[in-house]
Amino acid sequence: MSEAGPPRLFDPALRQARRARFAARFADHDILHTHAAGLVTEKLLDVNRNFARARITGDAGSAITAALPPGKIGDIATTPGGENFDLIVSLLELHAENDPIGTMIQAREALAPDGLFIAAMFGAGTLAELRATLSGAEIETAGGLSPRIFPFADVRDAGSLLQRAGFALPVADADKLTVRYAEPIRLLADLRGAGESNVLTDRRRTFLKRGTLLRALQLYRDRYAEPDGRVPATFNFLTMTGWRPHESQQTPLRPGSAQISLTEALKPRG
Repeated sequence: MSEAGPPRLFDPALRQARRARFAARFADHDILHTHAAGLVTEKLLDVNRNFARARITGDAGSAITAALPPGKIGDIATTPGGENFDLIVSLLELHAENDPIGTMIQAREALAPDGLFIAAMFGAGTLAELRATLSGAEIETAGGLSPRIFPFADVRDAGSLLQRAGFALPVADADKLTVRYAEPIRLLADLRGAGESNVLTDRRRTFLKRGTLLRALQLYRDRYAEPDGRVPATFNFLTMTGWRPHESQQTPLRPGSAQISLTEALKPRG
């Protein structure tokens, strides 16, 4: 009997279909993807290297190349496949992957030695306000809960993913973005328009009842409205960087190889 694969938390076919459905108006709702592209761009600008051959996946990948100086990235592929890339970028993709480690291992194998992998994805705490109000509304109006918001990783999980996927020099950073809306219904419109609506396999297959939706919107306003009446929506982004191992890279010192003890180093001088 073959071993069971990773749990199928997400429906990738549904996610792809919804993204295709709203692609024509994506630019009207792309604040999240544009922000993630900016985080990746900052990482690339910090690397003193040009990348002759890159693969960039994600709906706002063009925003990365547009923000970089000429020559920073050469040839670009935008679909999976191929190998010997100097750079691979995953933009808001991994948080909806059923097998993120497997996907990252494939990326590592597609890189040339000393090639760079960068990924941006949503992290723990994202949409905390919406999660709380939807839960409260469903308990009140339907007497139970159904999965509505993705389970997101935290920054420690992200670092562990990089290590388990075999990347060298792994680094994971967290960044918080708060978007303020005049009405919480606009948040739902942005999520739908950006292709980030619910694609959990255990989701309730019926539409959210009107009474539940209206109660959730009211709870959102009651709990989170700021003095000017606007409501916040929290998005936590995780940005991960790792390199395909190469002998030229820095490595940690072997335990016990230090020439001075910590005790001696911490002794007061003079």
